[in-house]
Amino acid sequence: MGEHAAKTSAQADNLLYKRVLLKISGEALMGPGQFGIHQETVDRIADQIKEGLALGVELSLVIGGGNIFRGLSMAENGMERASADYMGMLATVMNALAMQNALESIGVHTRVMSAIEMTSVCEPYIRRRALRHMEKGRVVIFAAGTGNPFFTTDTTAALRAAEMGCDAVMKGTQVDGVYSADPKKDPSAQRFDELSYMDVLKRDLRVMDQAAISLTRENHIPIVVFSLGSEDGVVGALTGRGKYTIIKD
Repeated sequence: MGEHAAKTSAQADNLLYKRVLLKISGEALMGPGQFGIHQETVDRIADQIKEGLALGVELSLVIGGGNIFRGLSMAENGMERASADYMGMLATVMNALAMQNALESIGVHTRVMSAIEMTSVCEPYIRRRALRHMEKGRVVIFAAGTGNPFFTTDTTAALRAAEMGCDAVMKGTQVDGVYSADPKKDPSAQRFDELSYMDVLKRDLRVMDQAAISLTRENHIPIVVFSLGSEDGVVGALTGRGKYTIIKD
């Protein structure tokens, strides 16, 4: 057995979760840019996902759309909220297709399933079909949110994780866990290794929105917050080797 294969086998023995949903913000795909999709960043995230799959995990994704269009911001500027949210949902489909392309270019079978039907570019979301894809080792990317306005992609992630029977929601961010304040703006911000769902709600920590926290709490699905930019990345969060914050009962 080669060195890489032996390392992968050892990591697989330490796998904490069998089936997970990875939530990635749209902003994470911008890389060093201020807007749009940075291909090198997408490719790097795809490589991390492939490494996670090699451990034997069943993996699905929800990607936000804030790098292309932010519905809430447009609503605050006068656009009707429902129309703005539908436009945001379409942005998530664009990101999902970009990630699918990156994953399939490195040999990872991927399916995009949209809550808004657009059969020319992706499959409609059907729960049992999504489960079957994951059981076959395919990455499933859930796009277009829940298909309804007034719900965020955080809530979508919590909902799909519950529907798929996931062991955890892994939220890939720009920082290595949950802090009491934005560590980029406040150097004295406190970092947490572990929190309860109620801690997050009471402290109004902006990890995920309240609907998402409530959904994960009701279904006893832990939330693992980690940095996509760290060396361990997805594999570190899956095996417990990396630096992250876990939110659970």
